[in-house]
Amino acid sequence: MPQIETAEVVLPCSDLTATLRFFTERLGFRLDAIFPADDPATAVISGHGLRIRLLRGGQGAPDRLSPGLLTLRCSDPKALAAGETGFVAPNGTRIELVDADPPLNLPPIRQSFVVTRLGGEEDWSVGRAGMGYRDLIPGRQGGRFIASHIRIPDGGPVPDMVHFHKARFQMIYCYRGWVNLLYEDQGPQFTMRAGDCVLQPPEIRHRVLECSPGFEVVEIGCPAEHMTCMDHDLPLPNSGVDPNRVFKGQRFVFHELAKAEWRPGRLVGTERRDIGIGAATDGLASAQVLRLAPGAASIVRHSHSAEFVFFFMLAGTASLQADGQQTQALSDGDSFVIPEGVSYSLENCSGDLELLEVALPADYPFQLTN
Repeated sequence: MPQIETAEVVLPCSDLTATLRFFTERLGFRLDAIFPADDPATAVISGHGLRIRLLRGGQGAPDRLSPGLLTLRCSDPKALAAGETGFVAPNGTRIELVDADPPLNLPPIRQSFVVTRLGGEEDWSVGRAGMGYRDLIPGRQGGRFIASHIRIPDGGPVPDMVHFHKARFQMIYCYRGWVNLLYEDQGPQFTMRAGDCVLQPPEIRHRVLECSPGFEVVEIGCPAEHMTCMDHDLPLPNSGVDPNRVFKGQRFVFHELAKAEWRPGRLVGTERRDIGIGAATDGLASAQVLRLAPGAASIVRHSHSAEFVFFFMLAGTASLQADGQQTQALSDGDSFVIPEGVSYSLENCSGDLELLEVALPADYPFQLTN
């Protein structure tokens, strides 16, 4: 809006002098304006990315104004407040001190058996940037993990902006269609097509540009609730190119189906194409696409000792048999999570079966069972 030059938060006060001294001397705000000179009733202060207008009562400060809550993000909250986590200004404004870069909140995991089927329109909701979201793990494994089936039916330009995620782990697998993307330090825009995948290291800046009609991806993240932050200062593509740059202990991965190799899987009778996430995360997580080896008709019964094992049916059909559960007939678009210690197998598999598997840790232990 070109007509708007500045924005201010208005706070009332009964004692302008004491309130102004508190904000400038205690909290480090800067005085920008004060008037009238003979009997100050209004002061404008700024600092820490905020502009505040302090109004003394009876001088244009309506009764409906509340002193409110002011949250200050600090590198050392306890040092500023001398051990307190918050205090109150003379005008009644509550001051809350929080960590400017708080540690990631990783909820305790509660593993559960989950099967989610591709249903109708009622399963979809509208999320960020107008994209359609389908929740693949409604219980979120106690808040530890989220998996989403995301779509943009009409295609075209995506109303996205440069942003990043404060997350432990996040990857996106292109299920259908194509999308043009930009990533920090990864050069000019590139196209991700069906079968391709990206690992988004924590806090790497990126932007979605445009996509094909019918574009769909599967996104897996940890923890389930994590912050998406906009970066209004970094243009993409940026001037630097460093494909081996490490972001919070992880490297960016762009896996292309056209360049992938199929190799024997860890389970007898399977083949896999590894997406490279295990190496890029130093073993934190892995992603691979599984299919049956020639002559095989099932994925043998086994159990695992992992934090998280998730599957998405990319193609084909199969019957999921798991301890204590009814047999589940699965087809493309369905997904499931197998908890630790639950013995399971995939039977009656069609020849075109393909599964996306995402697991933490990368080389998790498993045992063959009867």
